[in-house]
Amino acid sequence: MQARWLATLITLIVVETATACSGGPSADGPGSGSPASIRAYDINPVARDKVKDGGTLNWGLTDFPTQWNVNHMNGDTVEAWSVIGALMPTAFRSDEKGRISLDRDYVIRAKVTERVPHEVVTYTLNPKARWSNGKPITWRDYAAQWKAMNGRDKAYGVFAGSGYDSLRSVTKGSDDHQVVVTFAEPYGEWRSLFSPLYPHSVNASADAFNSGSVDHIPATAGPFKVSSLDTNAKTVTLVRDDAWWGNRAKLDRIVFRALQGNALVNAYSGGDLDLFDAGLSATAYDWGKGEPTAAVRQAGGRDFRQITLNAETEPLSDVRVRQAIAVGIDRKAVIAADLEGLGWPAVPLNSHFYVHGQGGYQDNAGWLGVYDPVRAGKLLDEAGWPLTAGTRKKNGKELTLRYPIPSDAPVARAEAEAVRTSLERVGVKVAIEPVSSADFFDKYIVPGEFDLTAFAYAASPYPVSANYGVYLNGTAPSGDDKKDDKKWDANLGRTGTPKIDSALFAAGAQFNQKKAATELNAADRLIWQQATVVPLFQRPQTVIVRSTLANIGATGFYDLKYADIGFTR
Repeated sequence: MQARWLATLITLIVVETATACSGGPSADGPGSGSPASIRAYDINPVARDKVKDGGTLNWGLTDFPTQWNVNHMNGDTVEAWSVIGALMPTAFRSDEKGRISLDRDYVIRAKVTERVPHEVVTYTLNPKARWSNGKPITWRDYAAQWKAMNGRDKAYGVFAGSGYDSLRSVTKGSDDHQVVVTFAEPYGEWRSLFSPLYPHSVNASADAFNSGSVDHIPATAGPFKVSSLDTNAKTVTLVRDDAWWGNRAKLDRIVFRALQGNALVNAYSGGDLDLFDAGLSATAYDWGKGEPTAAVRQAGGRDFRQITLNAETEPLSDVRVRQAIAVGIDRKAVIAADLEGLGWPAVPLNSHFYVHGQGGYQDNAGWLGVYDPVRAGKLLDEAGWPLTAGTRKKNGKELTLRYPIPSDAPVARAEAEAVRTSLERVGVKVAIEPVSSADFFDKYIVPGEFDLTAFAYAASPYPVSANYGVYLNGTAPSGDDKKDDKKWDANLGRTGTPKIDSALFAAGAQFNQKKAATELNAADRLIWQQATVVPLFQRPQTVIVRSTLANIGATGFYDLKYADIGFTR
């Protein structure tokens, strides 16, 4: 079981570069606040009978996907999910607090039916559910997706495992509408599987999985269906599917259109858009606040900003130095730099797995979550880096940390400057290195060509599988435990311990969610001590919408009910 970490990196690149439309911060700074001040979602919830029938929603995207199979490693992007959410089946859905419930439009019942000798989950499918080509949704669709995504056939371009590798078999139950899933090993977050579900044809072969959804969306099964997909105009048009068996969609159509930077604002002003994500753009936020037809809807997002320290570099291989960096960074100042002009409370995040509002959230940071430059200095002294003429030195060498940032992300620059200012106070130099966004991960972060840097990790209703691989100890293919031989995969901090692994394994295997949270918080406390990932804050989602739009906006963990989206009467 591995974290779907590449998706996090892809999402980061899209969101960060989208902020380039910001012309600079406004005079408003982020307000102070507590976790309770962070809204879980902001969608203008309105009962269906108060929503108009008909109308077109023009939805702005910051990028236009080419791969529409979101289960493919190149397809799991925010933009693709925005479209696919209206089209594809899900077994379970999340509410605004990350609480999971059955999606009865597709699955009537799903529960653990056996525990010995293996856990078995039996799904009873909604017999009314059909693909847009008229074929019923059956156990064969589930079995095909498992075979495609379990990692056994390397020709499929999937994320390693993604939970499907924990399954032993997927078979037919009492009829075609019953699915029997047998686990090879306990997988407590089994509800994350088969959401979304693609038709059997998409998963039938590696070629179909990898290429069949490139510039094409296959058979669907949602309240909307695809009317057209124009790669030149970068638009996807969905229309109401009258064969849909659930609540009839309120809108006639949804038109998704990809634009960049200020073009999103201009398209809204010209009446060509009704909704777009403003990212971390203070300029777009200010504009939205002053636009009489618009509402600025904000909520805690599905990712969190963090600073990663590379434990394989010479100075940071000493845990005392990493801990000194963690307490030597004024996180509140860094957060304020990130959130300048966005009207969002500057609330530090003190968990690696949960965000504010989730049931399992605990503040596990302890002393490592407190800005303490005096303590940082003492730790550096203990590690053999005394302060000499304002600079930390060992054997005549200055303690200078290399900090790459994406060159076209102004928010990342402001953030890095705030980090540098903090660490200079304790005698640590920071060399900020702007690099191409296209190279940021591939040439710097993944290969370990950095000392410290910042990017986003996923927050999820499924916190174990979302971040599991980020903290696992590396493996040595040769069988020894030499650092240079280790494969770190998603663990970009490049350190770990058997105790952390044990707690993660226990959390991932736990079917009882309260017990899983206990194990995950135990792992979190140990991860804080390693000081390789320093959480900053849960990123806000800021969405500009027509004020008359209902049941859409900043969603947080909430899975949209596309059939209920529309304009108020």
